[in-house]
Amino acid sequence: MNTPLLSVRDLHVNFGTSEGDVQAVRGVSFDIDRGETLAIVGESGSGKSVTASAIMRLNFGADIRVSGSALFEGKDILSMGEEEVRKMRGSDVAMIFQDPLTALNPFYTVGNQISEAYTIHHPGTSKKELRALALDAIEKVGIPEPVKRIKQYPHEFSGGMRQRIVIAMALINQPKLLIADEPTTALDVTVQAQILELIGVMQEENGTAVILITHDLGVVAEVTERVLVMYAGRLVEKASVIDAFASPTHPYTRGLLNSVKSLDSDRHSRLEPIPGIPPSLIDLPTGCPFHSRCRYAASLNGRCSTEVPELKAVGNSWSACHLPVDLLAAPIKESL
Repeated sequence: MNTPLLSVRDLHVNFGTSEGDVQAVRGVSFDIDRGETLAIVGESGSGKSVTASAIMRLNFGADIRVSGSALFEGKDILSMGEEEVRKMRGSDVAMIFQDPLTALNPFYTVGNQISEAYTIHHPGTSKKELRALALDAIEKVGIPEPVKRIKQYPHEFSGGMRQRIVIAMALINQPKLLIADEPTTALDVTVQAQILELIGVMQEENGTAVILITHDLGVVAEVTERVLVMYAGRLVEKASVIDAFASPTHPYTRGLLNSVKSLDSDRHSRLEPIPGIPPSLIDLPTGCPFHSRCRYAASLNGRCSTEVPELKAVGNSWSACHLPVDLLAAPIKESL
């Protein structure tokens, strides 16, 4: 068997606060192969971005505890020295950040910032070559008048254009692994399609693997092969996109799908929101963290509120739920 490009095992991330430890990520494990696109979905606060930051070694500090392993091409990122991490970050592994306004430096032109992302890993590149690379990167992400735009500052761009500049910075080194944290949130549908197509072309040309963090299930269905569903810092379901959408094996995944309008649904029908709110990551409930919001919990005689479900195989998927296998594996339209 081929070795995965990235293999994450039992990843935990805790943030120390005056009120107690925030258990942001709890025992997350997954693999991603070269050229594959893997989606991570879940509500805000479920641990998606913290998982990505841990892989990039961006959330290390005195009050932050990270454990587990993240093997990239056989080397554990979490135990690398700082110099080795700097060589890897932005080159072999790159990230498109969620908030382009804070990801860009207001004191430098976008051309300088795109060029810097390249020259750090390719010292000795001439100014002429850097300018040509930056112009090409700006043009590829769909920003008009690149010769004019390369001299401008982040505040002279709209939110969507700033997002495209951040994407250009992430792609310029042709990374082996691209972590895209909500990369198309601020973009209109046309530009979103263009960016997704650009990432797809890069994958075909360079065999780049992509971890896509998103709330947009439509994008997940369109461009990814497998999906990880996170809730309260844990993985609650791992499946192929086809299986997750047709026969989700966790009530939370079913809830996410039911809260999205489908093309074949009655236009007068109401969306079905998930009741309640996510639990506090400082004071987590006993048992399954989803049990207070789950429509099935009452039927299992208190097991959901006392016993934490382990991730187990259910058909072609993996699910962390106490429900019987026959109900978990049932098609979504039959069971809901």
